[in-house]
Amino acid sequence: MSGNAALQSDPAPIVAVTVSRDVQEFDLLIEDMETELGEGWGDLSIEDALTFLGQPEAEALEFIALAMDDRDEANLAQITELIREAAARGVKAIIIAEEVSPIALHQLLKMGAEEFVPYPLPEGALHDAIERLRMPEPEPEPVAPPAPIATTSGPTGGHEGVIIAVHGLAGGVGATTLAVNLAWELANIDKKDNPRVCLLDLDLQMGSVSTYLDLPRRETVYELLSDTESMDEESFMAALVSFNEKLQVLTAPAEMLPLDLISSDDIQRIVKAARANFDYVVIDMPTTVVMWTETVLSAAHVYFAPIELDMRSAQNALRMIRALKAEDLPHEKLRYVLNRAPKFTDLSGKGRVKRLADSLDISIEVQLSDGGKPIIQACDHGLPLAETVAKNPLRKEILKLAKSVHEVNTAADAAAK
Repeated sequence: MSGNAALQSDPAPIVAVTVSRDVQEFDLLIEDMETELGEGWGDLSIEDALTFLGQPEAEALEFIALAMDDRDEANLAQITELIREAAARGVKAIIIAEEVSPIALHQLLKMGAEEFVPYPLPEGALHDAIERLRMPEPEPEPVAPPAPIATTSGPTGGHEGVIIAVHGLAGGVGATTLAVNLAWELANIDKKDNPRVCLLDLDLQMGSVSTYLDLPRRETVYELLSDTESMDEESFMAALVSFNEKLQVLTAPAEMLPLDLISSDDIQRIVKAARANFDYVVIDMPTTVVMWTETVLSAAHVYFAPIELDMRSAQNALRMIRALKAEDLPHEKLRYVLNRAPKFTDLSGKGRVKRLADSLDISIEVQLSDGGKPIIQACDHGLPLAETVAKNPLRKEILKLAKSVHEVNTAADAAAK
């Protein structure tokens, strides 16, 4: 073996790449990368970086440094795609940003970017960011086994349950999907002390809660609704059907019944019995406004009104607001939920949402993603989203909503004590 051959060594593996429109515009970044990594880094365009991530040479890659300024915001979709692709391959991302809007930065961080460093680079900022990326992930704390689940088979009394109504302002806006899954998430919100949750399907004609949870429709429901004057807590609890021993459900009747079968007094008795025995009572309302809608609206602590970003929802919301104002009813109780909301990157859609809210003079407090076909399939299978598509964005947002409701209620209980 010759002496020269013995001195040769393999080139240093590429552990990082800068990605930019033109890296020469970020000369301070070049200097800092050479200081930190020597020859163990390279520079690529966004298109080349997407291709490089799929090659064997990228296996040693630790991070990418995305250098951008305000001119790159027009190409935000491709940049977010690169961040997602890198995250999927275990490659972390640092954003080097000069005069980039806070909205764009927030979006990039939400998509999976780990660090943000302003440009021109402060002294030692890139070094510190790289050190943070290289810190080992903390070991997860051991999870204690869940406490035994208490069934809710009999009346307990002594409760003052929170009433949560869900009233879709147009057909197909996901009101029942929201009601069913919100109730299920609330029933599982605290593993140590599961709240008692009841779901009432008051859509006597087209109610589909039983379908979404694969529960039988029982004749006792009609008997209960037709004679609430003689109803006591025992008969009310006997009419409920248990789902997985965590959620108690009053399904719609087996037969299609007129909505005026029950009166405001009947609804008051049913809601009172439910409140006395449960911590949360979720009510799936019919789309039609009936005489007892006012009763539920007055009793509800939260009255969710799901809509979509279309003209029918806007017109129906306007009709609903006018009707409530005409009868001097608490229209301000309505909490508007936008289902199938635009994605974060859909700036045009976000503008339409703002114009919708402004034109109706309302606040859209909750926006739910379009979960796609998996949501329909989960409903057809008769299972909550948490049991079938737990990672679906719609399920995650309903879980977040349930946590918010429970935290507010817990804080209110603590303050009352």
